Amino acid sequence: MSDNQRSKSSLDPALRERLLKESQTPWRGLRRLLWFALFASAGLGLFTMAFRASAGDSVELADFGIQGGALLLFTGLLWFDRDRSGSSGD
Repeated sequence: MSDNQRSKSSLDPALRERLLKESQTPWRGLRRLLWFALFASAGLGLFTMAFRASAGDSVELADFGIQGGALLLFTGLLWFDRDRSGSSGD
């Protein structure tokens, strides 16, 4: 039992805290990368549609709604998946 206690105490407290945090929210970095990529894609699509509409090309209103909804959805996912502890992570 004393070996187990020594191995616990030899772990760096900052590393231990980081590992505990990662175990509570696994894959957060990968998820946030995915949400950001999809957010950027939706934003670029909405910008392209707005640019085409301003040039006089016809763009359906439903397509604007889909792109706007996707942008709002991925903005919300990024917002709700943020780090709420107040630390920057590094």
